[in-house]
Amino acid sequence: MTADRDVTSQHAGDLVVGRNEPGPTDRSLEDDARRAAVIERYHVLLQPPRSDLQALVDIAAQVADVPLATINLITDTEQHQIAVTGFDAAVCSREDSMCAGVLHEPEPVIVADASQDPRFADNPFVNGEIGDVRFYATHQLRTPEGVTIGTLCVFDTVARSLTDEQEHSLVRLADRVVDVLELELRSRELQRSVSALEQARAELERSNEQLTAFAGQVAHDLRNPLSAIVMSLDLVDEQIREEVADPVTAAGLTFVMGRAVNGAGRMQVLIEDLLAYARLGGDLRRTTVDLDSVLQEVLADLASALADADVHAEVLPVVHGDRSQLRAVLQNLLANSAKFHAAGERARIEVRSESLGDLVRIEVVDHGLGVPEEDRSRVFEPLARAHEDVAGSGIGLATVRRIVDAHRGSIGITETPGGGTTVWVELPV
Repeated sequence: MTADRDVTSQHAGDLVVGRNEPGPTDRSLEDDARRAAVIERYHVLLQPPRSDLQALVDIAAQVADVPLATINLITDTEQHQIAVTGFDAAVCSREDSMCAGVLHEPEPVIVADASQDPRFADNPFVNGEIGDVRFYATHQLRTPEGVTIGTLCVFDTVARSLTDEQEHSLVRLADRVVDVLELELRSRELQRSVSALEQARAELERSNEQLTAFAGQVAHDLRNPLSAIVMSLDLVDEQIREEVADPVTAAGLTFVMGRAVNGAGRMQVLIEDLLAYARLGGDLRRTTVDLDSVLQEVLADLASALADADVHAEVLPVVHGDRSQLRAVLQNLLANSAKFHAAGERARIEVRSESLGDLVRIEVVDHGLGVPEEDRSRVFEPLARAHEDVAGSGIGLATVRRIVDAHRGSIGITETPGGGTTVWVELPV
């Protein structure tokens, strides 16, 4: 469109802003600031015209059967035409805008002949100073939060009118303009979130590598002196037995030495468990894993621990994952079920599976001591224990969760009907 036809639209807040109109109120300034902030988020004022917005404004002109149409976004001082049909896009001052004076209206404003309307007759886009608009229809652009950021405007240099169908179509198009702006905004926000997650993941992987290296070093540094302590205790115990003649004194010293040896042994087990926790769940060697075959190996390895247990196992499915790490999952869960049973009773354990579409659910069910509901999340943390009177390091379930997380799975605990613990693991097929 040539300079004398460069028609633009703009919006005010609750106050009509235009030539020969009163100055802004506190409320209008607040609305202007809010509008400007929302517009800034859309990142369209300083960008080249977008094809999706251009397509919508072209359709608006066709629907209204007019040669001129524009999408206007209005800040506190200017009106920006971000997509136009029939003329060249431009930026004009807000006080020259036709739309600014009716931006606050709750409904679209449609005028057959603007030169005959007192709201627009003296506007420079109507009186010939800038343009000679006659037919004028503006449809407010409102965000989901209710902020009016601009208009979808169609107009002509001759007087005309719209049918009800045309008017309704333009209202729907104005809504689509906002949808397009929101979609692009949400896409950018999602991309930022994805980038942040990728950075966090990279940092987590780096931290895990450092943790593994640290755990390996600590375990190495502690093993040697601990082994020396255990060896020295064994030698002292042997000397006591050979050189202390008094049976009572020898028995007392042997008892103390036994406690020291047992304590050192527990420390050695804890070191090994912590090292396993740090190493497992990291790099996965993914293959096709027959969980039933893995289960049979675990049952064989735990033959002594399960000697006083009744175990019923269903045939487990095939999954994709790290065989050795999934083996550690089953071994830890079965060992726990065998350990936490009521005194004087045989442990009863069931292993079963269920297909859940893209997931497979494995359950290890026992009828033992159970885990109080308030502890069912805590027991997956390192060194956390639900039953202090039962021997253990509190690392097993933490290791299991670490492995399951690495497989992009999930894990949880429910109560077994009649009492006991059911630990479930869901893994992607």
